[in-house]
Amino acid sequence: MAREREECIMNSRWSLKGKTALVTGGSRGIGAAIVEELAGFGATVHTCAIDEAELYEKLEDFKAKGFKVTGTVCDLASIKQRVELFETVSSHFNGKLDILVNCAAITKMRKANEYDHDEFSQIMQTNFESPYHLTQLCYPILKASGNNASIVFISSLAGTTALPALSIYGSSKAAINQLTKNMACEWAKDGIRVNSVSPWAVRTKAMKLEDIDP
Repeated sequence: MAREREECIMNSRWSLKGKTALVTGGSRGIGAAIVEELAGFGATVHTCAIDEAELYEKLEDFKAKGFKVTGTVCDLASIKQRVELFETVSSHFNGKLDILVNCAAITKMRKANEYDHDEFSQIMQTNFESPYHLTQLCYPILKASGNNASIVFISSLAGTTALPALSIYGSSKAAINQLTKNMACEWAKDGIRVNSVSPWAVRTKAMKLEDIDP
């Protein structure tokens, strides 16, 4: 894999050398894998996570692999911390951002009639309102990067398929899918591509397959 990466970096079609990226939720799971791939193809990456110890441990891991990755402790449910994250990224990358990957998300597995208001609000705030607001904040620096910026929302098959105990999580991802379509239409003229990716369940710390009752 490392050799294939090096060959791709040498090929200008696939190389991300000189590109800048922000990946949310990059200390573990899918987010960490995305950070590693982007950095492995030559991008300079900034990431964020809510768990300080976990984040800095992962940053050391990235550093040991020779990747250009920095990070910020951030609770994306906080508007103030989102703004601070944006300001950090804008300053770090001199007012230009090539790639934004909205990966951070949470879920609580409940039957639809069992969620309380706080749980509903927390899931929707983290999974929908937060990536929308952060993307909105980053719009000027994505536009400033030139005619080839890219936004990727990490959605889920739960956003298109009814799954047990995931009604609110699935609803938040369905909202992301629609937001992606609208932003893609609105921002194409600014040279910004907007896409979403919908993985199935991945065995990470946040999602253990054995916890899902088929």
